Amino acid sequence: MRLTILGSGTNVHPTRAASGYLVRTDHTILLDFGPRTLTNLMETGVNRHRITHILFSHYHADHFSDFITYFFDAMIYTKYQGGMRPPLTVIGPRGTKQLFRALFSTLPGFMRAPFAIHFKEVADRAFAIGNTTVIPRTVTHTQNLHCLGYRIEYGGKALAYSGDSQYCGSLVRLCGDVDLAVLDCSFPASRPSPVHLHAGQCGQVAREAGVGQLFCEDSAGESDADRDDVDGPQLRRHG
Repeated sequence: MRLTILGSGTNVHPTRAASGYLVRTDHTILLDFGPRTLTNLMETGVNRHRITHILFSHYHADHFSDFITYFFDAMIYTKYQGGMRPPLTVIGPRGTKQLFRALFSTLPGFMRAPFAIHFKEVADRAFAIGNTTVIPRTVTHTQNLHCLGYRIEYGGKALAYSGDSQYCGSLVRLCGDVDLAVLDCSFPASRPSPVHLHAGQCGQVAREAGVGQLFCEDSAGESDADRDDVDGPQLRRHG
């Protein structure tokens, strides 16, 4: 399994992309698709038209908005440029089907795709993508919004991704004994948020779950100076 960080920043930032991760197992999978991550995806050399599965944690714009450009590009590629692509499966929390139904019926050029597209709503039940096991788990972020973290297992390795989350028991269980956890770390411990993990809580999750290595997102662009708050096995941000 190979993870490429396409973005780990916030919605609007002068130099960084928002949340988005490319996971390569026996399939090519995207975890979230925030602003500017499409450009970074193209720079990886991965053929964007071969991606088969996109997993969304929730639908705040900083985790979702580049999908619109990505899908419009796929429509142009397959309708007018002679391109072909495999079926695309979009997976997400409750409300996924309703959201995309409204989106596709509203935006010009999004209907009648020349390739198959499937929408799947998941919650707390494992499923397979080829030989890859995906375990979604409901996490707590904001009120009345169903949000998911994902655990991906392949080839004897395990990766956990929190999406946006507060500290909660379900997140600790999601991260249990993973090789790498990618956690929302929007604020330093000195300026905690009621709806996001702060740096100290990221370390707490990592310790309680027995995480091998920890990568902290900095989605509000505020917690770099407080990395010492994270008492856990860290990876430094590199993108």
